[in-house]
Amino acid sequence: MTKLCTGGTKPQAADWPWHKGQLTCRALCRSPVPPAWCAPVVQIGTAPSGSPIAKAPAAGSSNCTSSAASASTAPKRGGRSRVKRVTDCRMAAILPDVAAARQDIPSQAFRRAIDPTVPAVEIRGLEDLDIASLSKRTAQRLRRPQTLFLSRRLWRRRLVFWGGAIVTGLIGAGFAIAANRASHFFDLVTGWSRWVPLVLTPAGFLVSALVCRQVFPGAQGSGIPQAIAARHIRDPVGRDRLLSMRLTAGKILLTLFGLACGASIGREGPTVQVGASIMLQAARLGGMGRERGLILAGSAAGVAAAFNTPLAGIVFAIEEMSRSYEHRTNGLILSTVILAGIASVALLGNYSYFGVTSASIGALSDWPAVIACGLVGGVGGACFSWLVLGCTTRLRAFITRRPMRHTMIVAVIAGLIVAVLGIASHGATYGTGYEQARGALEGTPLPWIYAPMKLLATLASTLSGIPGGIFAPSLSVGAGLGSALAPFFPGTSAGAIVVLGMAGYFAGVVQAPITAFVIIVEMTADHGMVIPLMAAAVIGFGTSRLICPQPLYHTLAEYFIATVRATLPEEKTE
Repeated sequence: MTKLCTGGTKPQAADWPWHKGQLTCRALCRSPVPPAWCAPVVQIGTAPSGSPIAKAPAAGSSNCTSSAASASTAPKRGGRSRVKRVTDCRMAAILPDVAAARQDIPSQAFRRAIDPTVPAVEIRGLEDLDIASLSKRTAQRLRRPQTLFLSRRLWRRRLVFWGGAIVTGLIGAGFAIAANRASHFFDLVTGWSRWVPLVLTPAGFLVSALVCRQVFPGAQGSGIPQAIAARHIRDPVGRDRLLSMRLTAGKILLTLFGLACGASIGREGPTVQVGASIMLQAARLGGMGRERGLILAGSAAGVAAAFNTPLAGIVFAIEEMSRSYEHRTNGLILSTVILAGIASVALLGNYSYFGVTSASIGALSDWPAVIACGLVGGVGGACFSWLVLGCTTRLRAFITRRPMRHTMIVAVIAGLIVAVLGIASHGATYGTGYEQARGALEGTPLPWIYAPMKLLATLASTLSGIPGGIFAPSLSVGAGLGSALAPFFPGTSAGAIVVLGMAGYFAGVVQAPITAFVIIVEMTADHGMVIPLMAAAVIGFGTSRLICPQPLYHTLAEYFIATVRATLPEEKTE
């Protein structure tokens, strides 16, 4: 075995050949002048009968002093012996938990090193025999994985996690049903008179903005920037200002109220914030930790439940929320999306958001339409993002001067703009724009003016300070762009151009091309358009980055981070 704490050369793995140098955990050396490699260890394994288990450190060592070792040997079983040896070294040892210990050893080597039937435990570098007994219990837990399977604490965590995912799916599905009814209510109101929105929409925006500012601060806007910002805030109080069950209730109610007043908003972004809030609370209730990963998983489940697009939810979490691939969160994201998807399908059925389309791009002569949709969509998406970011910066400075009065002014003006645009478009720009987009996919052309008018209505709703997302309105604007471009390519399917316009514009707005084409493929169930959609999304993304280099959601998230940082110590954010 290895001579540790002798002040000599660094120990080598070959010094303990009977278990190939695998260490289960490391401890801290507390000698007067500890060398950098001094690490008393706890080793668990089996040794052949009669093999030397340890060599005591040399007497008079410069860094550690060793006393006579005490060893006890159990009766032999099958040529092996149970050995426990404690070497007295004047150090303190800290035993890591089981999970950290198991991470230090590859699973195959771990199974080879430990014999569940005849274990041999050696403890060196410990002063307290209570720690030795603790390590023995730890060894038994490592030798018996079934105890982990039957652990009440772990099952509590699993049940809380599964329950949070299922609740996310159920709330997402219920939110979709309620949003459709809210939009239907506004249609009934405008059926009495087309001039009603001139009063209803500004008044609704005013009430929603004031309630959001006074009662539910942090609920305004899409909800995706709040979820992104919460992943960069470590302090629980700071996270609660962006993700909490109180904000969840306010987000849902105010989004439904906005749809009932004719706002050009969607429910998909709010569902992301709702899902992230639920999974964050589940993490705290179950004592699971890993809050950043569970916020990511809840966001993915929100997208999956909102559109019935599980693959898009996973891709959205990786590409847009985290901007990187995180191997440790794979299981969390997959499990959450699966459970939320099952719960959503149980309520709404297995549906395709825009139905099933059979449009396709076949001949090489159709590819100019792909390039045109990507370029036009990228320019349109970049203009929308640039306007949102620029106006948000100016409005924040304007509202800061006199918060209540200026909030009311902005909300009323935005509501009037939405109402006027709705009246001018004969009601086409109100709401999510789902009917217009689906109609264009099914062959009903949209007027060329629809896309710019819907873009302005969505911009005014986004800047008004009321809760609401931009996913569905952006897809509707993209459908309008595709419908406007279709007459220029008479030899290409109009439905295919509409789908390409949606991909190009949506990729230009969110600057997430993989999410853009995956979500549209799942919404339309048209797998024959995968390659053209990928091309249009990449072109739209590239064009948008040239015009507006700042990504929309992450730039808005920086505003929320700055707001939270202003009230928290600097070390509480990351």
